[in-house]
Amino acid sequence: MTGKPGPAPHSPKADTLVLASASPRRRDLLAQIGITPDVIAPADLDETPHVAEAPKPYAERLAAEKASAVATAHKGALILAADTVVACGRRILPKAEDEQTARDCLALLSGRRHRVITGISLVRADGSQLTKSVTTTVGFKVLSHEDIERYIASGEWHGKAGGYAVQGLAATYVRFIQGSYSSVVGLPLFEVGGWLEAFYEKKPS
Repeated sequence: MTGKPGPAPHSPKADTLVLASASPRRRDLLAQIGITPDVIAPADLDETPHVAEAPKPYAERLAAEKASAVATAHKGALILAADTVVACGRRILPKAEDEQTARDCLALLSGRRHRVITGISLVRADGSQLTKSVTTTVGFKVLSHEDIERYIASGEWHGKAGGYAVQGLAATYVRFIQGSYSSVVGLPLFEVGGWLEAFYEKKPS
């Protein structure tokens, strides 16, 4: 099934749904609510934060820019984009591309709470755009040297914001989550599902 929620087969046929992300996690999350994008078209943008840019505006800006960039090549389609940021205070943690960056992130997160902010943006067929973010608080246990090295050896950190993926081995490090679990994975399903449901319900037969 493509482009529309599976639980509503009586809904009218939807416009093409384009997911502006190469993340398999986001595709899996959409599949969880019965949605399969028609097109996968990741945006290639400079993701460097602006000077003094706070985490929430940063996540929303990147999501909006990704959706807008992909929309130019897919006129008349629904474009869904997202960006997930891990933040300690006002500090935006990097996506870990090497072991030392991952170690540094895990050491910073050890024994403290942090925020995971996922910005989401939807460009509709008429060109209008919705953008918002969802913030979840995550608390980590104190990580030993062995904990960190075991996680480094797993390789799960690679390319992940903040150097970890909550749906893998790092789940054993999480003491609590306040907010949306799916948002920490990469896509807040309550909000995204509401947007898409509202769109399909308003489509003429």
